[in-house]
Amino acid sequence: MKPQDLLVALKLWAGQGRHWTYPLLASSLGMSVSESHGAFKRAVTAGLLASGGLGVRPNADALREFVIHGAKYSFPASLGELTRGMPTAHAASPLKALLVQSDEPPPVWPHPEGSARGPRLDPLFASVPGAASKDPALYELLALFDALRVGRARERQLAVRLLQERLR
Repeated sequence: MKPQDLLVALKLWAGQGRHWTYPLLASSLGMSVSESHGAFKRAVTAGLLASGGLGVRPNADALREFVIHGAKYSFPASLGELTRGMPTAHAASPLKALLVQSDEPPPVWPHPEGSARGPRLDPLFASVPGAASKDPALYELLALFDALRVGRARERQLAVRLLQERLR
């Protein structure tokens, strides 16, 4: 699997009920049509999506299991230098409302139009900040996933609970 495969699966989860085409999916994620098609096919092969075209519901059990238990190992992350960007992990919704915020700068995805300054956390895929800024449900899923990747024990625990609720 590639990072964009998980991104496509999460986008299709967040956009359930919508009629998707490869060009529409690609445009919403900031990738090429061939990238979105390849990512979709790999996600089907991995069992994260049911086969049969873009209108099919993602495989909730497999997606939930992979995001919570496997993806952080497949797509590890670490915090880097301070930069401007979009808050993620515990600094973004929904965790931000549940945790007492510290004086530490928030982890951010690098983005020139970002609203915060903090340690760099490379997103799952390069186009994530743009895609997340247009889709609040996708943003929440990706921020929770980042909390699993770089969060402390309490943040990871809350992220698991929230992901289990959202990926039903």
